[in-house]
Amino acid sequence: MLPEAHPFDVATQLTGEHGHYRGHTSERYANMIGPFGGIIAATLLRAAMEHPERKGDPLSLTINYGAPIADGPFEVNARPTRNNRSTQHWWLELRQNDELLITGTAVFATRRKTWSSTEAAFPAVPPAEKVAKFSPDGRPAWLKNYDIRIIQGSILDDADDSQTLQWIRDEPRRPLDFLSLTAICDAFLPRIFVKRKQRTPIGTVSFTVYFHITADELAAHGDREVLGSARALRFHQGYFDHWGEIWTPEGQLLATTSQIVYFKE
Repeated sequence: MLPEAHPFDVATQLTGEHGHYRGHTSERYANMIGPFGGIIAATLLRAAMEHPERKGDPLSLTINYGAPIADGPFEVNARPTRNNRSTQHWWLELRQNDELLITGTAVFATRRKTWSSTEAAFPAVPPAEKVAKFSPDGRPAWLKNYDIRIIQGSILDDADDSQTLQWIRDEPRRPLDFLSLTAICDAFLPRIFVKRKQRTPIGTVSFTVYFHITADELAAHGDREVLGSARALRFHQGYFDHWGEIWTPEGQLLATTSQIVYFKE
């Protein structure tokens, strides 16, 4: 008997070929309105990764959320727009009922060994097993797919800033890859919830991930947790930003991420 597919792989599954694919929303990754944005971003990235013309590994991904996605089937198109010596550029889109809802771009790269340095500092944090697990009860369904352990930056914290530090991994465990790393980059409480200690209607407008890792390095990481760090810099006239970092427990920076988010009073 074949092992049961992981819920993440079911949620991001695509059928079709050569850049024209079909997918379906997953109840397990439902958000307040429509699907969890991270699962949509991962699905669009999968469309490029499964394309027969794909060269290299993901270097960057930007997804623009134009409108909510309704429960049900959708179409994803991915096409390479430019091939350079070391980078390959992609156009991505998601349509539902003949309406264009999501657009995106991706850059893939063929990496080579060079001098490397990391200026960002790995935060001083307790190990994951020393931190209490965040309860997803009463919250959107997608949170139940993650083991999240918030060190700093929950709605209940006394701090008056938007900083969050949290350990996170897929639940049930799943080896980390570019797709799951993409979704994890979006798996933070909204910065405005942390800052104001209350919930308010929000929606991500644009989401970007920069990957600082190779496929082999991700494979070596396995299914262990990663550390997420996130903060906002400015809340202003209906929008706020979000800047994040994803680290291995050993202090290797896997990805950096940013968002611009709409909020309503």
